Amino acid sequence: MRAQEESAPTSATLGPVLDFMRLVWAVDHGLAARSKQMEQTLGVTGPQRFVVRVVGRFPGISAGELAEILHLHPSTLTGILRRLEAAGVLKRKDDPVDRRRALFHLSPKGKRVDGARRGTVEDAVQRTLAGLRENEIGAARRVLTALARELVDEDEGR
Repeated sequence: MRAQEESAPTSATLGPVLDFMRLVWAVDHGLAARSKQMEQTLGVTGPQRFVVRVVGRFPGISAGELAEILHLHPSTLTGILRRLEAAGVLKRKDDPVDRRRALFHLSPKGKRVDGARRGTVEDAVQRTLAGLRENEIGAARRVLTALARELVDEDEGR
């Protein structure tokens, strides 16, 4: 048993790329797990709550504006918006200037979801950021932005 423990991979033996990927996967797993918990307690998943939070900040926002802010493909967002509307969380209104465009607002139920904090992804992120210095947050933001850009650029290049 001791020999197995000594030969177990560590951050140092994985190397910087695999070790970083290990951390990214841990975050991804944590987001998915918290999202499932949120669905049970709040009635919305993590991505759905993110939409609710943005609509709460920008009442009357269009789907296109939401997709841009959230870095989501419009077709992915369409499904989220439909589920939130069906659940009575969002209200869709026609744009008075351009009737082809829909604008989104929170319903009273949506406002309750928007106000919830405990047990959300946002709550975990807020607590984490509160324990870090500005320069650490900036460095993390730069790394995540570069990785997101690289993944998108590579995906679009196919």
